[in-house]
Amino acid sequence: MRPRRRFDQARPVQDQTRINEAIRASKVRLVDEDGSQVGVKSRDEALEYAYSKDLDLVEVASGADPPVARIMDYGKYKYEQEQKAKTARKHQSQVHVKEIKMRPKIGVHDYETKKGHVVRFLNSKAKVKVTIMFRGREQTHPERGRDLLMRLAEDVKEIGQIESPPLQDGRNMVMLLGPTKAAGQQVETASA
Repeated sequence: MRPRRRFDQARPVQDQTRINEAIRASKVRLVDEDGSQVGVKSRDEALEYAYSKDLDLVEVASGADPPVARIMDYGKYKYEQEQKAKTARKHQSQVHVKEIKMRPKIGVHDYETKKGHVVRFLNSKAKVKVTIMFRGREQTHPERGRDLLMRLAEDVKEIGQIESPPLQDGRNMVMLLGPTKAAGQQVETASA
């Protein structure tokens, strides 16, 4: 029995491009490797023309009438497309969200430690979700949690700004801090 496929795993994308003998159309509009139009040819004539130049016949616009086929080195073309996709992924910036949890009756030293973590996360250009957890009768005094969150936001205002103000969510109060433009620069100047 084969294992069931997980839903969070995407199937690998298969290349749908038709090349050479896989082209099904009887006639194609042929484009030379330099981009010039050769004209409408039968599939066999186009294949022969491509083979005479020692290149591949690649269908680039299957929806056209007749389909457009281009003469190119398909392996080289595919490699260049992969490289473009790779550089596009490299230049993408991912937003990381880190979470810090506190209690409304936090001690001074514990607060300083948690504040240090928030500063470190903001300097690494990550967003920080600060959560105050209320237990029992602490829930009757949400202003204590709000005051604590606002104090934290005031302490890190040079490198972090409030993106989502303190909101009560059941037993928790949540605030989201995002890095400012000055966030990563203080680390660099300190190490220089």
